[in-house]
Order: sequence, then C-alpha cells, then structure tokens
Amino acid sequence: MKIPLTGYGLRELILFPTLLLAAGIVSWFAWSAGRPWCQIAAAILGLGVLAFFRDPPRQVLNDQDVLLAPADGIITDICEVEEPEFIKGSARRIGIFLSVLDVHINRTPCDGVVEYIRAHPGKCYNALRTRLASEKNKANCVGLHCPDHPAGMVMVKQITGVIARRIVCRCKPGDMLSAGERFGMIKFGSRTELFLPEDGRAQIMVKKGDKVRAGTTILVHYGSTKSQNGPLTTNPEVKTKVMQNRG
Repeated sequence: MKIPLTGYGLRELILFPTLLLAAGIVSWFAWSAGRPWCQIAAAILGLGVLAFFRDPPRQVLNDQDVLLAPADGIITDICEVEEPEFIKGSARRIGIFLSVLDVHINRTPCDGVVEYIRAHPGKCYNALRTRLASEKNKANCVGLHCPDHPAGMVMVKQITGVIARRIVCRCKPGDMLSAGERFGMIKFGSRTELFLPEDGRAQIMVKKGDKVRAGTTILVHYGSTKSQNGPLTTNPEVKTKVMQNRG
C-alpha cells in the first residue's frame, strides 16, 4: 500500500533511512542478546515517522460561503477575542489541537491572497493549554485578503507545542491560494487557530470536542443555517460542491 508523503518533511524523510539502518543494527544486536522488544520499538518508530508525514488526498469542499478547517484535529475552543495583528479588531477564534496521530498539513480555509505573514518567537508549552499556547508559544501568522468571500479577511495561526518545534510555511505575500490548498505544516503535535472578523454574520458550524479535517470540514457558514454555537437566523441547508483536491 502506497503512503502519500508530504514534501514538507523531506529533511526528516532523507534522514529516516539512516536512522532506520541504525535502528536495525541496534535491533539485531538486541535480538542476539535476547531482547526482541527493541526490534518492535524500532518498527513502531519507523512507522510513526512515516505516518506523521503522510499527506492523504482530500476532496476539497468548494463553497464561497464557508470557511474550511485549516487543520486536522479536535476543536478545543471557540471564543471572541481582540485580534490586533491583522484583523485589528474583534474576532472569533476557533482553536484546533493536532495530536501526533493527526495529519499535520495546514490548508487554506477559503480562496484569498496572502497579505500578511509574521513569525513570532516564543515558548513551547503544551498545545492543550489553550491560553498559554495561544499567547506564549512560538507561532506563525498568515493573513488572507478574501475579496470574493463574505469574511473579507481571515488569519490562520500556526502554533508549536511541547513536541512540535518547527513550523513550515511555504506561502509568501502576494500568493493567491485556493480553498483547501496546502500552505505548510507544524511538525510533531501542535495547535492551529482560525481568526475571522466578529461582525455578527458568521455562523459557527462546529462545537468544542468535534473532530475536524483540513479542507473538508466546514467551520463557518455565511448564510442562514443554524449554528451549533447559539441561535442564528433562518434556515437553508448548507450545500457544497465537491471538487478534486487542490494544492
């Protein structure tokens, strides 16, 4: 079975055969010494590295009235905050925790032009400690200008965790990105946040604890569907067209 792997992990994947060879030598000696569990540990390590850098194809939802999840993981928080960096005002923040078992590719929540990128130095607190991780951890912010989308602008914040120490961001100011397009990743467990202007029109379609998938799960709808985060207006069903994976 072929495992699709991301090019964002090229450095680690190049080093992987060397590490695997070293692990194999250690395992051989361990087996000779009557310690077969070392071989099992080496096999698990090897499979873990491959699994972490997997990049499965996605059927990206194509709908100009929605914002898609920028990462795989679990919704940990949905709250109103002041966002002074790019949105420069009241914003809704949706936080996603990525475990080491999740796909770690970041995808664009909607069509837009990269208008802002800024890397922030910081700590590496546990990404499940929402406030500390959001405010203190090393992070990278990507601001998108979205002239054809009801949101107008959104920001994705890539945040490190205890294990995750390296953020990959392959876009640059001026790049035009499509909804669901890959633009980077955070290596080995992390947090991703989506910020959107708090203007009363956004309908949050997820709740805390929900499992989401980048490029396919709808986080926000700008229409008239009932939100899971409180009462909203009218009713039409959110409809999406399915298109081939972008990026």
